[in-house]
Amino acid sequence: MLNASWIEQRELIDEYEEFATFSALLVGSGNRNLGEAGVLAYAKAHGATAIIDDGPARRAAKTHNVHHQGTLALLCESIRSELLTVDLVSAVADHLIEGEYRLPFGPGGFKQWAANQDMI
Repeated sequence: MLNASWIEQRELIDEYEEFATFSALLVGSGNRNLGEAGVLAYAKAHGATAIIDDGPARRAAKTHNVHHQGTLALLCESIRSELLTVDLVSAVADHLIEGEYRLPFGPGGFKQWAANQDMI
């Protein structure tokens, strides 16, 4: 886990109704998308921004008026805010790719992609 003072871990405690709504929409066999349902439930209940990349979760967020953004946008925002460095985010992106996370670039491609997208 990234050890940064600005990252807070939260648990779902009173978000049962929201969680039930998003679970019904997203959770499939083997509890696929259970995490996305939890993130959306928390964001909806607390007016927070959900960080999600999965297409069905993004559509559910839009349908239920939950503010959301993708992981790469968050990481680029963190670079612009000087909370993270380009080199650190490049390494994180490469690790995500190694774990079969789909990104719009290959290993070592974050910096060029972000520059081309005017994200950093």
